Amino acid sequence: MRKLNIAVAQFEPHDGDKKYNLSIIEKLTKEAKRKGAEIISFHEMCITAYTFTSDLNKEEITKLAEEVPKGKSTKELIRLSKKYDIPILAGLVEKDGKAIYNTYICVTADGIIAKYRKLHPFISKYISAGNEYIIFELKGWKCGILICYDNNVIENVRATVLKGAEIIFAPHVTGCTPSAMPGRGYVADELWKNKKNDPVSLRLEFDGPKGRGWLMKWLPARAYDNGLYYLFSNPIGYDGKHLKNGNSMIIDPYGDVLAEIKSFEDDITIATITDNKIKLSGGWRYKNARRPDLYRDIIGQNHESKTKPIWLK
Repeated sequence: MRKLNIAVAQFEPHDGDKKYNLSIIEKLTKEAKRKGAEIISFHEMCITAYTFTSDLNKEEITKLAEEVPKGKSTKELIRLSKKYDIPILAGLVEKDGKAIYNTYICVTADGIIAKYRKLHPFISKYISAGNEYIIFELKGWKCGILICYDNNVIENVRATVLKGAEIIFAPHVTGCTPSAMPGRGYVADELWKNKKNDPVSLRLEFDGPKGRGWLMKWLPARAYDNGLYYLFSNPIGYDGKHLKNGNSMIIDPYGDVLAEIKSFEDDITIATITDNKIKLSGGWRYKNARRPDLYRDIIGQNHESKTKPIWLK
């Protein structure tokens, strides 16, 4: 039976401050290694912060972007991975020629071993969409990556699993924003400012339909339906002008939460995953019972739906 101790992190990033954000990545990486983690993953665009990029013009976002693997941030992640002897997964803004991408990378002491570009970017009109799924091996496990909204398009998850993924890293910047769904919306700034004196009120908001309650409607289902481990990472506190609920968690192939961060601080959580759960899961059986001859043409049909989240309209 294969085992792996894996960590997910959350922290409150500073807009465009790569030096600060990388310093927090180092602090949490060091803590994860000390506590026995063999891998650590961070949230979407954690090196730069995310939401504020919606207000950047083309020149500004191009200046924020870096080449991968030649850029300073990638080199720093590799240095940290070597220093603490642990693979690190983190997100940044990538520049490739004239194109800009929302990119998530996995590095080890030997260099970059995986690079994934978000398939469904909408935070900025200057960010291009990625066009491929990736599978890579890490510590003897087959891994895939889907960034934030990519996970809401269920075909992306199934495709990644069919390519062999046993683990999906799911870096996000999500939660606590308006939606047509009842109960969704922003969390009041006063609650965040008063979190030390009244942590209960803030926790109720973060764990309700604006945050965790919404996540639990679909996130465990991605793991359960597909029979694999899901590693969800999310910032805590403000990312740009939006307050985020954290709740970074590790979910097993049964859809059960193995570990979750419930603090309001920069933090990590660790769980031990085992491969025996995968072939015992319902999702494994459902995958093997597929009848693609029945729906191959239907799934391939075009449709018209290019909606943006309410908070971006």
